[in-house]
Amino acid sequence: MTTLTIVANIHANPDQTELVRAELEKLLPITRAENGCLQYDLHRDNDNPAHFLFFEKWESRELWQTHMNAPHLAAYMKATDGAVAEFILNEMSSIG
Repeated sequence: MTTLTIVANIHANPDQTELVRAELEKLLPITRAENGCLQYDLHRDNDNPAHFLFFEKWESRELWQTHMNAPHLAAYMKATDGAVAEFILNEMSSIG
């Protein structure tokens, strides 16, 4: 079984940056405790404070999909509705 790497780019609306940051930070302890989560790190762009990036590693795609359907992710989506300008998610596999 191959691990799954997720790179998620979140661009907040400039006037909603701190709201999005606070809601993203709430996800950290809950997600890190989830079954299958190997790594879940949040980053912020040094030149663009409205740009956030999650770098994630999961034991399997199935366990990541369980995470994607978790109540805390639904709560994040509701809390940030209209505050996120762009969300780009890439599922990736390590090649070296």
